[in-house]
Amino acid sequence: MAVSDNLLPKVKANLILTHDTDDDLLLSFIRAAVSYAESYQHVTAGWYETHTMPPTTEQAIIMLSSHFYESRDGSTAGFYADNVQAGQQVWNTVNLLLRLDREWGV
Repeated sequence: MAVSDNLLPKVKANLILTHDTDDDLLLSFIRAAVSYAESYQHVTAGWYETHTMPPTTEQAIIMLSSHFYESRDGSTAGFYADNVQAGQQVWNTVNLLLRLDREWGV
């Protein structure tokens, strides 16, 4: 099973989604978030298909996928609507979590 398929239920739980209507969209956001994580951490593409994902990286991917879903129209909407800086804070937190598992010697 692909890493994105394993993360789908966790992302849906984070978003409090109980329907399957947006599953394909969510999977595309999860794949994008995993790709971002692998690039940020200096590991090869597809790394998490064959290696265990640390909990901090998993949380970063869940947060980033959820952010992509909530902000898919290019605005800061939904959960983030009341604070224009909230979108940037998501990225700051995601990068901090990913930095914990980063391959610094590469």
